[in-house]
Amino acid sequence: MKILKLHIFYSLLLCSTSALFAQPKQAKTLTVASVIDYVDPGIGGSGIVLQPTRALVHLPNSMLRVFPMKQDQLDDQISFFPLTTVSHRTEFAFSFLPLKGKMNDAFWGKRLTILSEKATPYYYQVEDEDTGFTVEFSPSAKSGIFQIDFKDAKDNYLRLGLNGGSGNVQSDGKRTITGTENITGMKAFFYAETDQDMDDLSYQNNKEKNRLLARFNNSTLVKLKYGISYISIAQAKINLDTEIPDWNFSNIKIKAKNIWNRKLSQITVKGGTFAQKRTFYTSLYRTYERMVDINEYGQYYSAYDHQIHKSDKPFYVDNWIWDLYIAQEPLHTILDPAMELEKINSYIAMYKQSGWMPAFALATGDWPAMTGNHAASWFADAWSKGIKGFDVKTAYEGLKKNSLQGTLLPWRNGPATAIDSFYNAKGYLYSSRPEERGSKDGVDMDKWWEGRGNEGVSITLEWSICDWSIAQLATAAGYPQDKSLFLKRAAWWSNVFNKEEGMVWPKDKNGNWIKPYNPKLLGREYVTENNSYTYNWTPKHDLKGLFKKMGGLQRTEAKLDQLYREDLSLPKFLFWLNQPDASGLVGQFVMGNEPSYHIPYLYNYTGSPWKTQKRIRMLMDTWFPDNVFGIPGDEDGGGTCAFVVFSMMGFFPVTPGIPAYNIGSPSFTEVSINLPSGKKFILKALNNSKENVYIQRAALNGKLLSKPWFTHSDLINGGVIELVMGSRPNKVWGSNVATAAPPSAIDFDPALMK
Repeated sequence: MKILKLHIFYSLLLCSTSALFAQPKQAKTLTVASVIDYVDPGIGGSGIVLQPTRALVHLPNSMLRVFPMKQDQLDDQISFFPLTTVSHRTEFAFSFLPLKGKMNDAFWGKRLTILSEKATPYYYQVEDEDTGFTVEFSPSAKSGIFQIDFKDAKDNYLRLGLNGGSGNVQSDGKRTITGTENITGMKAFFYAETDQDMDDLSYQNNKEKNRLLARFNNSTLVKLKYGISYISIAQAKINLDTEIPDWNFSNIKIKAKNIWNRKLSQITVKGGTFAQKRTFYTSLYRTYERMVDINEYGQYYSAYDHQIHKSDKPFYVDNWIWDLYIAQEPLHTILDPAMELEKINSYIAMYKQSGWMPAFALATGDWPAMTGNHAASWFADAWSKGIKGFDVKTAYEGLKKNSLQGTLLPWRNGPATAIDSFYNAKGYLYSSRPEERGSKDGVDMDKWWEGRGNEGVSITLEWSICDWSIAQLATAAGYPQDKSLFLKRAAWWSNVFNKEEGMVWPKDKNGNWIKPYNPKLLGREYVTENNSYTYNWTPKHDLKGLFKKMGGLQRTEAKLDQLYREDLSLPKFLFWLNQPDASGLVGQFVMGNEPSYHIPYLYNYTGSPWKTQKRIRMLMDTWFPDNVFGIPGDEDGGGTCAFVVFSMMGFFPVTPGIPAYNIGSPSFTEVSINLPSGKKFILKALNNSKENVYIQRAALNGKLLSKPWFTHSDLINGGVIELVMGSRPNKVWGSNVATAAPPSAIDFDPALMK
């Protein structure tokens, strides 16, 4: 026994000594000077099946967005740097690349081969493998500056050109270059200056002048600064002179870093791992990619009426609202309600200018992608959370026009078609059988997106959500008589729910369920980007009605369980051949696509919130590591990352228009949000760890909290939620559905929020 005690003593001493000596090293490697240093734009840079993220350098919600153009983060060659991203992942203006070597015809297609690179939100640096020269970049709001160290003063070039559109670039002197490029629906302009004389100029096409090489034979260090405009070259110069009046690269870099650090420091976290902090703050950074303000110091160009407007207000563009209404806009409703108001005002201005409420409000005009009228979801949610400074009457009229007079067909814009008339009369959008493909009521269906536009199931489901949202604004807009109409339309989701099969199902023009139908295999043939297993849970505005259709809470919960366990019934590569957006799979649950993001939280409504806690922590740990594979699907300019931010903080907004948040399982021991009012909202998770994912008990402002949700008022009033975590589920906490379940939208009573 004495020997055993001595063995234990020396073992403990050894562990303590090892820990003691390990601490300085751990502190050195796992701490950062400020939160911006946690951000790694390379996370998610190798897309799993779909698009990778990009190492975007910009200021929050600002017009100028730059990144190295390459296939993905694993590619070691840069084709060029676009001088700006006009619209996320779709439009880029101009191209720029420094080069070194003997000039020849191959220079026009030459790439920079990466030896090393550093990417942050405020600064990018890359070293060329072939010659060792380095390129640095740092941004302002509508201008940017490159600094190139060529290492010696021989055979140094800057290549500037267009990025596929028509237009021209040309030099207006020894140190000035300007350009104009036609982008879809608009023009982009730049005005650039170099700090050294250009010794020689060459054009790839002397007549069209769409690409030039500027030679610097007497300079080792060359700087190029430029302004971007959608108004004119003269305005681009004003933007540059206003933002970068001198050549101090370091000052621009420091200013940009400070702006980002202040923005990201609005949320502080304690606990968690170093990797979790990297995932969290990188995700938060990505939620500021858009919308972007394109007002250029008192005026802006709008592609919605092709006019230049005088205004002292921001004009925000670039919003894929189908992706962003779910989590990104609700996140910024908390963090920056003033900006959220201006974004909504911009949407209303676009409606006034074009005659239709935008679907995807790009800088180049409306891009009617995807399904639904989700500006309604966004506006109703903002209104329910106290953002009421916008013209709700005009907003409502635009939303109503889209719903009753516009087409609900995806990838189309404008007046209703015969198909829309069918929807308005029958309460569902019918689907075509395979032998009927090609056209439908005079509309060429093969001209929908890639010929796969037979999405009647998801269109019916999503328009039901949107019509419910319109109903929430009717009275405030002065149209109380409309509310019953839109609530009726909100219930139409049930017309595509096949009660016999227990899931949503395509229905033909005669009201018959289409069979045979395999809900696993058939994606865009009937459902947008997913299948019926995902869209089964879409009616988040009528969860009570959905659960009743499914056979009650017990059967609903069993369906939720089975969702994560259901096999694919075929090899993954064949599944993805038909459904490439269904990535990040857990059974038939799709972590990589936005329509799934509320689903793990639905256990809160069935009386088993411990299952929400289990699923959320598993999904966060599995699909969002801090490396190049850290995003399981298209990130969509903030849509996925906003889900990550919410879920790692420990809560999520399930239904737009309901000012409430479902509690999940936070990744950190403490999260503090510094609200614009000066108050703080704090969520503490005592004893939190990788194993301790389950809530044992909870308190809100010191009082027992027995329900797995809290209100927006609790948050913005500066509440404190305290959770006690454990390694085994407390199956009693939050289990009384009658009193603890979050309110369902259809029978929502605002009094519940008090």
